[in-house]
Formats: sequence, C-alpha cells, structure tokens
Amino acid sequence: MDTILVVNAGSSSVKFQIFAIEGEGRLRRQIKGQMDGIGSRPRLRAVDANGDPLAERAYQIESVSDIPAAMAVAGAWLRDELRINPMAVGHRVVHGGPDYERPVLIDYGVVSRLERYVALAPLHQPHNLAPIRSLLANFPSLPQVACFDTAFHRTHGTVADYYAIPYQLHAEGVRRYGFHGLSYEYIARTLPQIAPDVAKGRVIVAHLGSGASMCALKGGRSVESTMGFTALDGLPMGTRPGQIDPGVVLYLISEKGMSASNVQDFLYRSCGLKGLSGVSNDMRQLEASNDPHAILAIEYFVYRICLNAGMLAAALQGLDAFVFTAGIGENSAGIRSRIVEQLAWLGIAFDPVANASHARLISRSDSRIPVYVVPTDEELMIAQHTLSVLLNSPSSSPNRERVS
Repeated sequence: MDTILVVNAGSSSVKFQIFAIEGEGRLRRQIKGQMDGIGSRPRLRAVDANGDPLAERAYQIESVSDIPAAMAVAGAWLRDELRINPMAVGHRVVHGGPDYERPVLIDYGVVSRLERYVALAPLHQPHNLAPIRSLLANFPSLPQVACFDTAFHRTHGTVADYYAIPYQLHAEGVRRYGFHGLSYEYIARTLPQIAPDVAKGRVIVAHLGSGASMCALKGGRSVESTMGFTALDGLPMGTRPGQIDPGVVLYLISEKGMSASNVQDFLYRSCGLKGLSGVSNDMRQLEASNDPHAILAIEYFVYRICLNAGMLAAALQGLDAFVFTAGIGENSAGIRSRIVEQLAWLGIAFDPVANASHARLISRSDSRIPVYVVPTDEELMIAQHTLSVLLNSPSSSPNRERVS
C-alpha cells in the first residue's frame, strides 16, 4: 500500500506520521511517532492508529546527535521493521515568505529561497529545512512537498497585509503574513461538517498552544490574523511576548547594550508566559501554581486574547461563532472558561458543564454566538496537500524512489 510520510521537525525533536493512501485519494493515519531528546537523551516513540505502542526505545547521544541522524533512525525503523517505504514526504515549513501561497514540490532552488526566511522564524525554519536537506542528499528522487503556515493567510486584503512603512519594504517582503495556517485551514475545512451555517459566516478561531494566535475567517477564508511578519506578534506565547512596542526593542539595544542576536534570542526564548511568570512556559504548570506571577501570566494571556477577539470581530464586522483549538484551547477547560466569560459582551452564553466535559459545543442553546472546541490536525492537512501536489505535478514520476 502506498503511504505518505509527514514530518514536523523542531530543535530537539522530529515528529512524524504515516498515512496510507486508499481508494479515491482517501488518507488513513497508520502511525504517529517522534524522535525526541536529539543530542541529549534520544528516544524513539511511536503508536498505531488506535494509540497502541509500536516503539519505545532509547539511544546513545552520539548515535542521534542531530536531525539528519534522527531521520535516519526513524527511517530505518519504518523500513526494516514495519516494511514501510513512503512514496513521498510532506513537511511543515513555517515561513513561505512572499514567494509561496500554496504547497510546492521541493528542489534545491526552493530550499535556497526558504533559507532566506530563517531569521524571520529562527525557532522553526532552520529545523524545518534540516530533514528536507537530508532527504534531498540521500534520496534525490523521492518527492518532497513543503506546506507553509503562511500560505492560508495569503487571502488577506491589501490593508490587512501592509505595515505603515515605505512601500519598497513591502515589495521586498516586509508585510503581515500570519502563521498557524495549516491549523486554520483544517478548521475551515472541518467546520462545515460541524456547523454548516456557521462555517459560511464570520468565525474567530483561537489556536492556543505554546505558540498562540487567532484568525478571523469569513466564508472559510482568512481575512485577518494576530500574527504578522514573524511569529513574535499578537498573543503572548510560551516564550514569545506577542505584541510589543518596537520602542522596547530600541531600548534593549540602546540602553541595555544588547546586540541584534541577543534581542532575537531574548524575544523568542525568554519572554511570554515564561518571562512574565518566572515559573514556566507550560500553561499546565502555571494553572497548578499559586505563585502570584504565575497567576498574573494567566490573567495577561486571557486579557490579550479577549482584546484581540474584539479586534478580529471588528475586522469581520460582526461575529457568528468562536472556535478553540490546539493544545491549550482543546485541553484547558479553565482557560476556555476565563476567556468565554470575558467575551460575554459578544452575546455568548456559556455552558460550564459542557466545557468541563470537553464537549464540542460549550455554549448554551440560547447563546447568540456558539462556541466550539475543534481539535486541529495539521499533519492530515500536510498529507492531503502532499497527495494533491503529487497528483497534479507532471514532474513527479510514478517510479519514485522510496525512503529507507
């Protein structure tokens, strides 16, 4: 059976999933796994479609010291023990810049262009590209497809796309992109099955996790997002500050003597919930803490989400539904409760019992604005895009080299 491998690589882990291609282009998830602790305590973990364990193995540090080594270990496990040789690989790539508004078949030219955006997504882009380079070098005939977190937001209107800076900079690519697009695209495609009337209207989706953003959907298309040029903007996140006065950056450079690289590292790794609380960047730990700074961090997180909800409602000129998704949005009843209670002015009538039981619909039947919890599935979106590119690409030969 033909399969597609989906890869989402981070700084110390490579998450992967295997999807089987069935009749009429349907995809069925077979395996979900990851190589984590790369360079420190390497470990391979994987489960099947039912959640039953397939692998739980530890490795010596020197045997899995980087992402290419992790890819080699995972690939050998798939090939040698499970007899799985994917026909193609789909990758999550955070930043597509102005060049890419849809998924694309990867070659060295694509990689070269994507390398230009490493500085715009330093927590993600270099790690997204590492397994791509590794597979290009070792399996040059194996089709690889890049799926971009920015692409879904390319439907933004002109005024939502610009900054108030000289036009030449916009022409060079300094513009508002938006991120988490694969997640929002999945929600936009799934919502018609859950609430078809709502899906045609004006919807705010809150993707709340270690990385957090919100998106305004109109008729299933992105019209505005809280993130912009980089994944630093908008909501406070695990280690990123969200919206911040550019004067703060100037102050750090002129008064604190920080270099550009120091500031970059500070903004991406030392701020957000971690910096504000001084306790953790993990919302679960903050919710369990009595530390007043942890309490402040939670209150700030909720406050900024509610402020941005007002902004997005204004962009939509009204609101027909609100959707929670991603790690915190799907799993934290407490955060959902705090947010929805502060958004009562929009006409939301909250159902605390449904919320506590993690129901799909957590607003009451008499609520003017329904509120949903919809689990996201970025990996399925990547697999679907990869299959679509393969089916529509004349350069993708049917006699493809298989990964091993």
